[in-house]
Amino acid sequence: MKKTAIIDYGLGNLRSVIRGLEKAGANAFITNDLKEIASADGLVLPGVGAFHEGMDQLGPLQSTVVEAARDVPLLGICLGMQMLMETSEEHGIHQGLGLIPGRVKRFPKGSGQKVPHMGWNSLRIEQADNPLFTGFKPDEYMYFVHSYYADTLPEYTLTTTQYICPFASSVGNRNVFGVQFHPEKSGAAGLRLLANFIGMV
Repeated sequence: MKKTAIIDYGLGNLRSVIRGLEKAGANAFITNDLKEIASADGLVLPGVGAFHEGMDQLGPLQSTVVEAARDVPLLGICLGMQMLMETSEEHGIHQGLGLIPGRVKRFPKGSGQKVPHMGWNSLRIEQADNPLFTGFKPDEYMYFVHSYYADTLPEYTLTTTQYICPFASSVGNRNVFGVQFHPEKSGAAGLRLLANFIGMV
């Protein structure tokens, strides 16, 4: 059975992610071992916290993740999605993995809406033929917790969500995918997304 590696770099809610993946049918394991990451059939990069901390903690794993993502599917979740981008403006300008063109920006102030964006919100599917969203209905709801969002081009935007401004709530570039929401906390729709990802592995 194909193996999906959940990358452990010290900043992910790993237990809930592995439970969600196993419910979705994955043969998943948690690792920070370079060889195990390089030989996995699929990769998941979870994450909570600040962008620069995530990149620092990922450290020597960065090049291994980028190299492996050329050949196998990769799913970034929450901070893990933001780290797939080229740069972030959180606490200064920081370099990301550069797997998806674009940058991470803070929600604009002055709207009267609270930051972080926290709770359930709907997805507008922008690329209906993308396999990550097979079987999805219009306006599926997912669970979000974030203060920054990915600003990218339409060709890399799989779904958008409205909060203060429209933003890319999921992104994709070939076999690299990222979701700003937490599929492992998003009920049946989140499990469907994880199962769709596992189906690509």
